[in-house]
Amino acid sequence: MFDVGGIVGGILAGHISDRLNARAITAASFLFAAIPSMFLYRSYGSVSMNANIALMMVTGLLVNGPYALITTAVSADLGTHSSLKGNSRALATVTAIIDGTGSVGATLGPLLTGFISTKGWNGVFTMLIVGAFIAGLLLTPLIIAEITERTGKPSEQQNLEASASQPLLEEER
Repeated sequence: MFDVGGIVGGILAGHISDRLNARAITAASFLFAAIPSMFLYRSYGSVSMNANIALMMVTGLLVNGPYALITTAVSADLGTHSSLKGNSRALATVTAIIDGTGSVGATLGPLLTGFISTKGWNGVFTMLIVGAFIAGLLLTPLIIAEITERTGKPSEQQNLEASASQPLLEEER
């Protein structure tokens, strides 16, 4: 049921991010919404089979939506980015880094889960909640860039880049 929710989450996250043209904001929103859903699943998932299924699907939707955006849409965006200038080797490297990072997580997640679960499942859910929170925080620079782009106010980084690219005046030389 987690994966069924994940299918819906991937489609929904893609649709929302396309409509809003804000992938980082969408991904972070899903991740931060996944935190209470994991807490609710831990607290109420054992109440009944229907509650378990519903909460599992909601959690899958909120966790796999950002996963789908990051692994597919980001790779696609990178493929059309002007800095690559059609360099397929650079695109392959970036895609491999994204995919490899996911594989590291898929390897360490079950290992940590097995270790932590010996002390109880509350620790496992705490690990998942902390992981979602950290992932959302790591998207903060991209969120700031998206908001800056929408408001039209240049960020500090954009100001530095603009000043570095301007030619020097005669008296500055």
